[in-house]
Amino acid sequence: MAALTRTLETESDEAVLLNAVCATAVRAVPGADMASITVVRGDKAETAAGTDPRAFAVDSVQYETGDGPCLRAARTGRTVRLSVEEARESWPRFTASAEEAGVGSYLSTPLDVDERLTGALNLFGLGTHGFRDEDSHLLRLYATVVGFGLRNRREREDARTVNRQLETAIQNRAVIEQAKGILMAVHRITAEEAFRRLITESQHTNTKLHDVAARFVRGARLP
Repeated sequence: MAALTRTLETESDEAVLLNAVCATAVRAVPGADMASITVVRGDKAETAAGTDPRAFAVDSVQYETGDGPCLRAARTGRTVRLSVEEARESWPRFTASAEEAGVGSYLSTPLDVDERLTGALNLFGLGTHGFRDEDSHLLRLYATVVGFGLRNRREREDARTVNRQLETAIQNRAVIEQAKGILMAVHRITAEEAFRRLITESQHTNTKLHDVAARFVRGARLP
């Protein structure tokens, strides 16, 4: 958990971060040999991260058929724990793909971060143990920490984005006000008239208002 928290706080690339979440899950839960993260957007699902190509292959069959343990966990909000043999009747294609990949046990728990990332965290065991009930509890706890950490990380990123946008807006506003002031002083016109002239130039030249103002201020500063 400490290693995961450090990764959540320091890693900026989300794809790298999700792969780290999978790798840490394999180390954290006994009997897990591979892991993946299923992301569901509307009616579509995809694997956003994974530790092994075989995990991606087993996931993709579930997406093609529209059902399987990872989709069941994502849709119901409940952990799904089973040996692959137990799933043969309910999900024959999943069972076939899992057996082809050498997977004997499967454990999937919901992963709910926000409207942009909801799905499931999946573990694959090469043994036929079917995972233990304690493993289900551990994975749910782990997924809760992951969801909380990712949510906080996204909120921080969103706040930084808003701050950057505000800074840009303030800078743009300052340049426009400078251009208005120059026009008012040179032509002895009101602020409203100066602003209309800038807008007219923007429309005629198909140029953003800020760029028109910046170009005008630069030109006014030349000798």
